[in-house]
Amino acid sequence: MNRFKVRAKISGFLILLQHGMKGRRTIISEMNERGRKKEAFVFVIDFDTTNVKLFRPDETDKIWWQANNRSNFAQPPTDEKEIEWETQPVSFGHYKKGYDLVQHHIHNGDTYLLNYTQPTAVQTNLSLEEIFHHSGARYKVLLKENFVCFSPEIFVQIDAGKISSYPMKGTMDASLPNAKERILNDSKELAEHNTIVDLIRNDLSLVAENVTVEKFRYLERLKTNQRDLWQVSSKISGDLPENYTEQIGDIIFKMLPAGSICGAPKKKTVEIIKAAENYERGFYTGIFGYFDGQNLDSCVLIRYIEKQQDKLVYKSGGGITFLSNAESEYEELVKKVYIPVFKKD
Repeated sequence: MNRFKVRAKISGFLILLQHGMKGRRTIISEMNERGRKKEAFVFVIDFDTTNVKLFRPDETDKIWWQANNRSNFAQPPTDEKEIEWETQPVSFGHYKKGYDLVQHHIHNGDTYLLNYTQPTAVQTNLSLEEIFHHSGARYKVLLKENFVCFSPEIFVQIDAGKISSYPMKGTMDASLPNAKERILNDSKELAEHNTIVDLIRNDLSLVAENVTVEKFRYLERLKTNQRDLWQVSSKISGDLPENYTEQIGDIIFKMLPAGSICGAPKKKTVEIIKAAENYERGFYTGIFGYFDGQNLDSCVLIRYIEKQQDKLVYKSGGGITFLSNAESEYEELVKKVYIPVFKKD
């Protein structure tokens, strides 16, 4: 039996529960109504779009967040204690079982790009709150007693009716010789990036007109607690209708799940992801966003640590194509398990 999600307003925020299209339509309508009234809100949506939370921007007892230069928390003084950081990724054998299934579907023509992820157990002397405050990132989210995320990846931004997306595909250790040239000239990375740019362009075309690729494959350097990384991104933009604020919920949900963290074609690829990964992503690879009543800033929930009872689990992965190598992809998954720690001058 298909049980509908139900809506519950508690202290100004809304939670979706259970499964069903009726619940999803309710949350979309709620977001549209807030957009019509030009009311600010923040939101968190899980990968499956079955768990959605809306908050007032100032609900600091439930969520801390930062979206570029906007935030709802005060940065406390951070101590200089030595950070303990140990990781226990899944074995290569375990990883390869899912990887081989993905490759089977790629060679069968069911998908041509799939974002394959796995969990890594983490031991550290930092709490989720301390990780949040120690991390330097464009976007930071702490859902109390649930997860912390320090994401470098924009989902979409809306500024005065213009919507833009910045898909990130391609990561390389910046300390390697000629790392910038190597990542830009890597045929596998180029094919993966081309696919994602095409997918995001199609996604934006569902909600906007005059969609164009403004910048293609530019580099950003990310600092972490273990190493610096080069990350490759592109910028794609389009024009929204005049009354877009009244459709803000529809606009967001039409583009989910985010193309960069599932693959193409979306529907079939998500089915393969669930079979290959064999674990629950939860809020990982979902999205977070801040709507100020007119403009929107949002991110993809990657670089993500989840609290599971008394344990911490870091979830990471990467895009798989027919050109992929299992050992290299496993190494990338492991290298993405880091904290982008603030370093004082």
